[in-house]
Amino acid sequence: MANTEGRNQTFITEFVLLGFRDLPEQLTLLFLLFLVIYIVTLAGNILIVALVVAHRHFHIPMYFFLGNLSCLETCYTSTLLPRVLASFLTGDNTISVSGCMTQFYFVSFFAAAECYLLAVMSYDRYLAICKPLHYAALMNTRFCLQLAVGSWINGFLAVIIVIFLMLQLTFCGSNEIDHFYCESTEMLNLYCNGTNQIELVITILAAIFTLPPFVLTMISYVCIIFTILRIPSTTGRQKAFSTCSSHLIVVTIFYGTLIIVYLLPKNNTLRDLNKVFSVCYTILTPMANPFIYSLRNKEVKEALRKIVSKCVDFTRN
Repeated sequence: MANTEGRNQTFITEFVLLGFRDLPEQLTLLFLLFLVIYIVTLAGNILIVALVVAHRHFHIPMYFFLGNLSCLETCYTSTLLPRVLASFLTGDNTISVSGCMTQFYFVSFFAAAECYLLAVMSYDRYLAICKPLHYAALMNTRFCLQLAVGSWINGFLAVIIVIFLMLQLTFCGSNEIDHFYCESTEMLNLYCNGTNQIELVITILAAIFTLPPFVLTMISYVCIIFTILRIPSTTGRQKAFSTCSSHLIVVTIFYGTLIIVYLLPKNNTLRDLNKVFSVCYTILTPMANPFIYSLRNKEVKEALRKIVSKCVDFTRN
């Protein structure tokens, strides 16, 4: 670390991620828990991607978007958990400034892209359930590609602006980040000065990239629920409500925790719970999504059953 002339400040070359250091007796348990979560997340999401790519039966809009979501979740989790698991094993919690900025970029990129991708998926289900006669014409291949690519591009554009502004300033003073990854609100506390503009930009971008897709998602599901209520079959209504409710729970947890962390006024209670909320939208939802959206699906279960049967027959032969 190099000291600047005429200023009683120390410029930072690396950060220390405090992570879960306030739970020293639980580190082994946390390591095992996060390891299981990571394995389950990778296995579930990679399996969905493989099924969507390999089976022509799944080459339809719903599974196309699910494949995109699973690919995103695989990358999203892999930007966080390997680093967290390595720190549990080695005790090394340091990360370079460039490494921290890179991690911040990818985590924010995937989170912003997921916001819009979840909204796209809810809109797809709205068209399929509420506008079935127009679904094929509206949700054509070109439109599906535009929606998917647009979700990824929105994630890229959202973060690149913040990164550009952050690179104009200098970190100094303390190098400790009270989080398990390079989270923006904690990083801003380490700047020498001039963070008001960045905080305003982050708040505006967070509002743009969470509130509109969240509202669109809620409206889509409300319309779906009203359509379901008109289904004459009690069994059909119960099955549809079961699916919608599980989707809504995951979506609400993801959007809700993002809104709490980045849009609500900060107080001591919210700061203390920041890590808990971050675990929800960065670790738990990527693990839950393949089970909620795909692995409970009858068609996916049937495809998996056939694959398992073929594997069993192959090993016997």
